[in-house]
Amino acid sequence: MSRSLEGKVALVAGATRGAGRGIAVELGAAGATVYVTGRSTRARRSEYDRPETIEDTADLVTEAGGHGIAVPTDHLDPAQVAVLVDRVAREQNRLDVLVNDIWGGENLFAWDSPVWEHDLDNGLRLLRLAVETHAVTSHHALPLLLRHPGGLVVEVTDGTDDYNRDHYRVSFFYDLAKTSVLRMAFALGHELGPRGATAVALTPGWLRSEIMLDHFGVREENWRDALDRVPHFAISETPRYVGRAVTALAADPDVARFNGRSLSSGGLAQEYGFTDLDGSRPDAWRYVVEVQDADKPADVTGYR
Repeated sequence: MSRSLEGKVALVAGATRGAGRGIAVELGAAGATVYVTGRSTRARRSEYDRPETIEDTADLVTEAGGHGIAVPTDHLDPAQVAVLVDRVAREQNRLDVLVNDIWGGENLFAWDSPVWEHDLDNGLRLLRLAVETHAVTSHHALPLLLRHPGGLVVEVTDGTDDYNRDHYRVSFFYDLAKTSVLRMAFALGHELGPRGATAVALTPGWLRSEIMLDHFGVREENWRDALDRVPHFAISETPRYVGRAVTALAADPDVARFNGRSLSSGGLAQEYGFTDLDGSRPDAWRYVVEVQDADKPADVTGYR
């Protein structure tokens, strides 16, 4: 495994599970010191009430070859985020990669529910968790990231700018949240680019997260058993795939060419040549447009 990020420091905000965990582990595999944050710890679970914890993620980072540091943080609390960033500054005196992956809205949205029928408290909570947390974290962390040239900010979302512009995504609140994160990367690109840093939006494809695997009643080892129920799940990818996308970006001395842009794990795999854990190279968003949304039979030939 390449040690392309040896000596680099990353903060993955929202690294308990899913894409955040996959990103943190791959950054560790490239040699980085990775601060992983979230609200689910071995001592206390968040309202998700799931078994994954930030300590588990930190251990996986270290096992992969990096240095994982778990810091319990509620990113809706600016004071907690300030303490987190002060700790990174005190211990490392630098921050090279900031990944804003905080989400927490999995149980707060209703599919195809118009805004006047959707639970308002849940919708507003979703926006706070998915948008406000990113703004709070960037506010506190970016001065540290700008201490050294070449810093990278990754705003993790669902869907590319091209896809989300033309498609209604799930519900009013979900759509607004995911589109807002895309715009955050665009705005940060304008603010960071002249100061020597880069911001991008990045989406995984159909993610085989812990929650998704549980939803389909499968494990990573037998995920293909879900294809009888959901044939298009054949294009899915592990969280480590988007992690490899972040690692490739962070190690690229010419990453500024992507500043302010919307990127996908599948698209970056074509750019950098990395693969998913099984050696495949799924290009989910191209597949979604050309096969799934076109109502064609599930067939990943040429797409992974």
